[in-house]
Amino acid sequence: MKAAHRPFGDNSAPDYLDRLRFPVDPWRLVETEFSRKDIGVTETLFAVGNGYLGLRGNVEDGHDAHAHGTFINGFHETWKILHAEEAYGFARTGQTIVNVPDPKIIRLYVNDEPLLLSIADLVSYSRVLDMRDGVLSRDLLWRTPSGNRVRVRSKRMVSFAQRHLALMTFEVTLLDEEAPIAISSQLLNRQAGLDEYRANPSPDVIADPRKAERLETRVLEPRLHHAEGDRVVLGYQAASSDMTLATAMEHWVDFEDDYDRVTEVEQDYAKHVFRARAKPGQTFSLTKVVSYHTSRAVPARELADRCNRTLDRVRSEGISTQFEDQRQWLADFWDRSDVEIEGHDSVQQAVRWNLFQLAQAAARGDGHGIAAKGVTGSGYGGHYFWDSEIYALPFFTYTSPVIARNALRYRYRMLGAAERRAGELAQNGALFPWRTINGEEASAYYAAGTAQYHIDADIAYAIDKYVRATGDDDFLAREGIDILVQTARMWADLGFWRRVAGNGESFRIHGVTGPDEYTTVVNDNLYTNVMARFNLRCAAESVRKLQDRWPDQFSRLVSRLEVTEQEIQEWERAADGMAILWDEQLGIHPQDALFNEREVWDLANTPAEKRPLLLHFHPLVIYRFQVLKQADVVLALFLQGEDFTAEQKKADFDYYDPITTGDSTLSGVVQSIIAAEVGYHELALRYFWDSLYVDLGDLHSNASDGVHVASTGGVWSALVYGFGGFRDQNDVLKFDPRLPDGWDSLTFRLSQRGTRVKVVVRPEDVTFSIEEGPGLSVEVRGARFSLTQLQPLTVPLDGQGPRLAGAPDATAFHGTVRADGTVIRPSLPANVNDDVAPTHEIDLEAVAERVQE
Repeated sequence: MKAAHRPFGDNSAPDYLDRLRFPVDPWRLVETEFSRKDIGVTETLFAVGNGYLGLRGNVEDGHDAHAHGTFINGFHETWKILHAEEAYGFARTGQTIVNVPDPKIIRLYVNDEPLLLSIADLVSYSRVLDMRDGVLSRDLLWRTPSGNRVRVRSKRMVSFAQRHLALMTFEVTLLDEEAPIAISSQLLNRQAGLDEYRANPSPDVIADPRKAERLETRVLEPRLHHAEGDRVVLGYQAASSDMTLATAMEHWVDFEDDYDRVTEVEQDYAKHVFRARAKPGQTFSLTKVVSYHTSRAVPARELADRCNRTLDRVRSEGISTQFEDQRQWLADFWDRSDVEIEGHDSVQQAVRWNLFQLAQAAARGDGHGIAAKGVTGSGYGGHYFWDSEIYALPFFTYTSPVIARNALRYRYRMLGAAERRAGELAQNGALFPWRTINGEEASAYYAAGTAQYHIDADIAYAIDKYVRATGDDDFLAREGIDILVQTARMWADLGFWRRVAGNGESFRIHGVTGPDEYTTVVNDNLYTNVMARFNLRCAAESVRKLQDRWPDQFSRLVSRLEVTEQEIQEWERAADGMAILWDEQLGIHPQDALFNEREVWDLANTPAEKRPLLLHFHPLVIYRFQVLKQADVVLALFLQGEDFTAEQKKADFDYYDPITTGDSTLSGVVQSIIAAEVGYHELALRYFWDSLYVDLGDLHSNASDGVHVASTGGVWSALVYGFGGFRDQNDVLKFDPRLPDGWDSLTFRLSQRGTRVKVVVRPEDVTFSIEEGPGLSVEVRGARFSLTQLQPLTVPLDGQGPRLAGAPDATAFHGTVRADGTVIRPSLPANVNDDVAPTHEIDLEAVAERVQE
C-alpha cells in the first residue's frame, strides 16, 4: 500500500503498510492475514538467507506462488548474448543466477484434503520474521471441510553459523477429531522457479531490464540421485557454465504413535511421505534438514560428500543447537550494527528490516560478491554491480569488517578478467565489468553499462575506506594494492591532456557514462572525473605507503606489476590536473561537458503512468534532455565532500534535485544525505522515507523480484552519514549532526581499528561511549576530542545545522540564459501529454533583458 506525500512540515512517518495486516513490532515483521494479491512482494519480504543460500518466502504447500525461489550466491548459468548488430568488444556471454532445487515444500493432507492457503478456511493466521532469532515462523488454525480444526506451526531458518545449512520444522495438531494425516516433504528441481501446478506466467507487456533473463533450455543436468535411509541426495552440473551443485535432505520425526514413511527419488525430485492416524491433542512434529554445496569445478559426487558431512554434524550437535547458534550470531550482529530511533516504533521496525536484509545478502557470502537482490530473488539476473562498493560496503566496513573484506577479496579474484577486459577496450590496467557474476562483462547495452568506467574508482573507494577504517594493511599490501595500481593505470591511459585558452592544461576523460543512466557516453562527467582523481591519488599514496613502511611488499609489487616512480608521478599529475567543470553562468558544476546545452525535461507535467521513464521512452528520447535517473553530481558531493564548498553543494543540489526522477532506488538515500547537509531537513526526511520503504511499501512496483540490497545499505548511510552527520574522508571520525525535527534521539555504532563507539545524537548534544577497544579520536564541528573507556563524552550542539523549509524551487533556473544565449525552459517529447498545459510561465521580457545584458 503506497501513501501519498504529505505537505512539508509534517515530519511524522508515512504509513506505507496496512497496519491491521502488518502490525508494528520493533523486532519482527508480522503478517496476520494471507493474501494472494501481493504474494510476490511478501515472498520477498519474508525471505530468509545468509548471503550464500536464500529461500524466498514461498508458502510450504507450494501451490500459491508468484515465483518459487531458492538461490545460491554466485551459482549461475551462462549463455551467448545475441546482438542484433555485432561490434568488436561487445559483451559476449550472459550470466544468470540459477533457481536451484526447492526444499521448502511440505504439503499437509488431513482426511486426504490438502491445506491450500488460498482456499482454506483459516480461523487464525500469523507469519513472523523475527530479526533477533533469524527465523521465519508460521502459526495457523485451519478448519477442514469436515469441520476438524487443525493447528499447523512451522519454522524456517537459513543458518548464519553454518552457511550450507537450512532447517525447517512442521508441526500438526488435530484439535477436534481423530483423522488420518499425510505430510509430503519434497526437494524439487524446477526450471526457472515455475510452479508445476500452473501454466507458465504471461510474459511482461513492457520489457523491463531490471528482471532476469528467462532461460528456456534445461539448466541443471542430473549427475546423481540416491537415497540412504532417511537421507536423499541430488547432484547436478549447469549445462553451459559447468558449475556443480549437490543438495542433501534428511528428516527427523517426533510422534508417539506408529507412522509410515515412503521415499521416492528421481533425477529432479525427492520426496518423503509420512502417514499417521492422529488423535486430538497429539502433535506430529517433522524436522527437515537440508544442505547445499556448490563449486566451479568439483564433481557433484564430492559435493554430495560435503553435504553429508554437514548433515552428520547437525545430527551430532542437535537441532536446538542450530537455533541457539543462530540467535547468538544475530545477537553479536545487532550489538555491532543496530540503529535506534527513540519513540518511533514503526520506523524502528523498518530500519531493522533493512539492516537485517544486508546480513541476509552478504554475511556468509564468503568468497562471493553482494548481488543486487542478494539471495531473495532473480532480479537483475543475480549480478553484482558498483552498488556493492558504494552502498552496501560502508555498512559492513564500520560494523562487520570481515564481511567487507570478503567482498573486496572477490573483486581481487576478478582482477585478471578486468585486465583482459581493459585490453579488449584498448586500455592499460584493469576495467571491472559494470554487471557480472563470474568477472566477465554481462551488460549487453554498453552505453548505460560498460561505459560506466567509474566502477573502477568505486572499487578503489571501497578499498581505501576499508583499509582506513580497519587498519588492515595486510589486505592492502597483498591484494588491494594491485587493484589500486591497475585501476589508476586505466585512468591514466583513458584520459588525455588538453590546453584550454586562459585555463592552462587539464586532464580530460571522454566517452564515459556516470551513475545517471539517463545521460550516456559523455565527456568529462563530473562524478567520473572526481572519483578518477581520487583513484589516482589513492593509488599513488598507497604505493608510497608500501615503499616507506613495507619495503618487502613494495619490492614484490614492483616485481609483479613493474610499477615505476615516473608512473606514480604521472598519476599525481593527472589527478592534480583533472578537469572539474564549472558553469559561471549558472553557478553550478555541469554534470558533463554538454549537459547544460540540453533541454530540461518537464517532470512536473509528466503523467504518473509514464514513469519510470526507462519503461516508456526510447533511450535516445531520454538522452536528449536534462533529466536524471539518479543522483550523479550529488553523489560526488557526498563521496568527495571535502572537494566542494558548502556554497557549491547548495547550488548544485538546488539545480539537480528538481530534475532527478528517482526512477532508481539508488538515488533517494544520496539526495537525503546532501539535503540534510545543505539544510533541506524536511526534504531529507521525505527522501529517507522513500528509501526506507522501497521494498516494504513496494514503492517501485518490483519488490517481487527481490530485495533492493543497495537501497537497504543506503538506509544505513542516510541515518549515519545524513542525520548523524558522520564523515570519514580521513582517519578521524567527523560529526556534524542533522537530526530531523520530532526525533528525540538517533543511536548508532561505528567500529574503527578495533574500537567500537556508540553515538547518540539528540537535539541538544551528541554523546560518545566506547563499547569495545582502547579508544579513538572524533571531531565534532571542528573541535577534536579523544575518547577512552573511562567515561562517555557529551558534546553540546548549537542546533542541527542550517534549516531550510521545503525543497529547491523547481522553476528557479527556468528562464535563465545560457552562455550561448539560449533560454532554459522545460519541455516534453511530442505527444507525451497533449491534454495538460504547461504550468511553467516564463517572463519573456525579463529574458530579453538578460540576453541584452
